[in-house]
Amino acid sequence: MTRAKVVLLTAVSAIAVLSGCSQVAEVTNKGGETTCGDFAGFDEKKQNETITKMLTDEGKNEPANAELTGTRLSITTYCQVAG
Repeated sequence: MTRAKVVLLTAVSAIAVLSGCSQVAEVTNKGGETTCGDFAGFDEKKQNETITKMLTDEGKNEPANAELTGTRLSITTYCQVAG
């Protein structure tokens, strides 16, 4: 094969792999993400449940009230800044 054919084949293969991976991520990521809009619409109890699930999914223990309050403040501030 010529050098041009090898480069073309490599580029096509890379594009195929990358586009296939992005589709897999879309399928496997359903339902696990809470948007800022969703979080802001939750009452305090639902926000605490969401934060608790997020922290326990990361392998942390059940959060204390201070950790819930601090995390809620961080999330709220992030959502106001980043949208």
